[in-house]
Amino acid sequence: MSLSKNKFLAIFFGLFLFSSLAFAQRPIYSDSTSFKDRLYFGGNFGMQFGTVTLIDVSPLAGVMITDKYSAGVGITYQYFDDRRFIGGSSSTYGGRLFNRYNVLPNIFLHTEYESINFENYNLASERFERIWVNGLFLGGGYFAPFGGGRGGANFTFLYNVLHDNRRSPYGEPYVIRVGFVL
Repeated sequence: MSLSKNKFLAIFFGLFLFSSLAFAQRPIYSDSTSFKDRLYFGGNFGMQFGTVTLIDVSPLAGVMITDKYSAGVGITYQYFDDRRFIGGSSSTYGGRLFNRYNVLPNIFLHTEYESINFENYNLASERFERIWVNGLFLGGGYFAPFGGGRGGANFTFLYNVLHDNRRSPYGEPYVIRVGFVL
């Protein structure tokens, strides 16, 4: 397996297994529910250490607009270091806006606009350059509640309709997220 494939697999493995995207589900019983009670917070926190190190910190804040619809914002910071290469470390950062609609109590549709800055290899200049790349993710997921509170796990499956293999921090247009709310 080539080193670039190993690097891709390490990034994919780190993002898939070690990220946790959190969305809280708060019931909205009436229009009299205060704005503060409609807010929720969460995000990704993931890490992998060893020959390949990946640290992901991606907080978000959302608001339940109705009992089925929520929207919010988030930021992303990721540090990546591959010790097999000299200069194999980099940082990725950016932000996102998202919408989520519950079609059934535990099944939801999800849309997300993301803008990410990362080091991309430019074939023409044969060097890495920092670029901003936009993504538009469409998909859905499943929320599995646990305990008596608002806690649960999210399983989200998304497709980036703006994916470009030459200009994307993601190896594929498909993104799978697993997260928890406590």
